[in-house]
Amino acid sequence: MSSAPIGAARHPVSSAPRRRRHLNSAYLFVAPSIILIGVFIAEPIVASGWMSLHDWTVGEATHKFVGLANYTTLFGDSRFWNALRVTVLYTAVVAVGQVVLGLGIALRLRRTTWYSALVRTAYFFPFIASLVVVGIVWKFMLDPQVGLVDAWLSDVGISPPDWLQSTSLALPTVIVVGIWKNVGFTIIVLLASLQQVPAEQYEAATLDGAGAWHRFRAVTLPALRPALLFTTLIATVTGLQLFDLVFSMTGGGPVFHTESVVMYLYQKGFVEFQLGYASAIAWVLFAIILVVSVIQLKVSRYRDVD
Repeated sequence: MSSAPIGAARHPVSSAPRRRRHLNSAYLFVAPSIILIGVFIAEPIVASGWMSLHDWTVGEATHKFVGLANYTTLFGDSRFWNALRVTVLYTAVVAVGQVVLGLGIALRLRRTTWYSALVRTAYFFPFIASLVVVGIVWKFMLDPQVGLVDAWLSDVGISPPDWLQSTSLALPTVIVVGIWKNVGFTIIVLLASLQQVPAEQYEAATLDGAGAWHRFRAVTLPALRPALLFTTLIATVTGLQLFDLVFSMTGGGPVFHTESVVMYLYQKGFVEFQLGYASAIAWVLFAIILVVSVIQLKVSRYRDVD
């Protein structure tokens, strides 16, 4: 009768229980974050979708199910289309102006000196300030009675307009403030990308006889494409959610000329308490932001070239 050899290999102990214990510990660590996301993000999103299908008005005992009636009413609402037009116009001009102006300034400030560092800080400071604070400050500066801007114009003999009460100037004024507020962010992001471009590439392009414009097209612009995509996308999404600036500067006036989609949503949901209709506005805005973001990502797709 043969017996197993003394040095026979033994089966390794299964690591499944140990792996299971590690997984259980991981779930315990992420559980607080999952709970917070579920309570404060996922649940409100689902609830707003459910409310958008009802005639949900605060104070009423029952909330009648109306299906897509809020959405069909919304698409026939002229005030919503006006708010969407204002939002799209603001977003387009601010996004383009912010990126173009930021790129021009970043190219001028690419050299690291004490002067450029000071200017970068000055440009970036408005970005870290609250939008409401920025709006209130500019509202006082543009006030026709006590505003500094109108006082300066009067000192040089120019009759200042009523910037925020003019139907033709209110939205352009808000757009200019929006660009001024956010251009610092674009400058910093583009500067970080510019500093990653190897100097050898510019030297090689110069030796090949490329001028400043050709060096920008062949070397600088390809290197900045990821940063330009990022800043454009952020500017677009932020612009489509325009609220704080118009709320603090114009309140949506004069005569709805600066009323954004989110401003209209606020009016319906938190002033008139029509939460079902406001939820429908929120979901339509979410769909618009999603579609625009996907289109930008598709159009601006780039490939790394060795």
